Amino acid sequence: MGEACFKLNFTLPFDEVRALAHEAMDKWLDALAPLFEEGKRTTLKEFSHHFTATRSLLFGACMEAAIEKYYADELNRQWCDCPRCKRRLKRRRLDDKEFSTLHGRFVLKRPYFYCFDCNQGFHPLDDILEAAPENHQYDIQEQSTLTSAQLPFGGGAELFSTLTGISVGDHFQYDTLNAVGETATLENVIPDESEIEKRISQATGASGDPPVLVVASDGAHLPTRPKSPRKGKRGAGSYKEAKGFRLYLIDSQERIVQLASWHQIQDAPQFDQDLGLVASRIPKEKVRTALLGDGADWLWTSMTKHFPEGRQVLDFYHCSEHIHKVAKVQYGDGTIDSQQWAEAALVRLSDGEPNRVIGALKRMNPINAEAKEEIRKLIGYLENNKHRIDYCASLEKGFPIGSGGIESANKFICHTRMKRPGAWWVKENGNAMLRIRCAIYNGTFKRVFEKYIETKKA
Repeated sequence: MGEACFKLNFTLPFDEVRALAHEAMDKWLDALAPLFEEGKRTTLKEFSHHFTATRSLLFGACMEAAIEKYYADELNRQWCDCPRCKRRLKRRRLDDKEFSTLHGRFVLKRPYFYCFDCNQGFHPLDDILEAAPENHQYDIQEQSTLTSAQLPFGGGAELFSTLTGISVGDHFQYDTLNAVGETATLENVIPDESEIEKRISQATGASGDPPVLVVASDGAHLPTRPKSPRKGKRGAGSYKEAKGFRLYLIDSQERIVQLASWHQIQDAPQFDQDLGLVASRIPKEKVRTALLGDGADWLWTSMTKHFPEGRQVLDFYHCSEHIHKVAKVQYGDGTIDSQQWAEAALVRLSDGEPNRVIGALKRMNPINAEAKEEIRKLIGYLENNKHRIDYCASLEKGFPIGSGGIESANKFICHTRMKRPGAWWVKENGNAMLRIRCAIYNGTFKRVFEKYIETKKA
């Protein structure tokens, strides 16, 4: 915008604002009259409900008065420069706009200018106020997004209205979250290098020993559906895998310090690209890295590619499940022989002796076809992962052996919000929800929302 559009009168007529605020207060106090009817005993709860229901009338009127006085020159502006060609323009009209904020509603008559050379119209005061084009302003949109990231859209809208006295509706909740989610790129959802270094420094012990960085990957299956066509049925839904990773630190007191989580319904190449970006922000010389996962090839391919110095650890509990499955089909469910064989095998694996377990499996006489197949699969599983099996040595070095960290991220980020009765997600909307929830988990939501505001200004 031209300089003339932003020349403000900074001599605030505060006495006038005070007078208008007092007038608004008088009107609000008049609304309290029913609480003071003769013979009525108003409870604290009734006072609280009445204040919640009417506070927007008071605060909205005060905000309107403050803006009208503070920006009196802008509200009465007759001329303005075109922001593109700098041509001098005369005001064409005054347009009403209702502004809805967390502190009330009010209406302003804003000058409107139009440049025929650029075919562009604009309201300079909207830019000065950094107002959202919608009636509900960014403070409402931010809190609405946080609410709908935690609760179903309908229930979230009801709770939002109950707590704030502002009615937004489930469609507004849905549209706003998806709009914010579209701008929530990996670059913004993941903490930047300076924030990561800060968290590493905080996790470093007094001795100066570097903390353990755990890079854990896993997949979470989520209910998805195709986009609804204009006519006809939308088609059957299906479960698709949200591939995710979590990077966290274990400090000197064995507490978990969150660094970065990222989950998306996507393929392995995109997962690899995403993990590579995060890896580029990690000062690897300041941490001791452990790579933790189950037996899925796609996650090990990416983790070892981007963190080649990391110690590879096969999740103990996944490995234990495979061991107990063979024990069950070979020796019987719940039998002493089954329990003893499984415990002996896990002790050998904990001592870093997978070859002894593999040798014993090869010598085993299967009792039936099912046992033969399960033994075959376990031999292949251990052969493929034996360089990742040395649990006691990993624990001695301070590395975890269980995937509870990534499993809890799967549950918190994916399952608790997206696996609800009757919930089916279009892939794009599901990924938007996941990005927002990752930002909340990573502590970067404020930055993501600021990015959203920037895109609205463009």
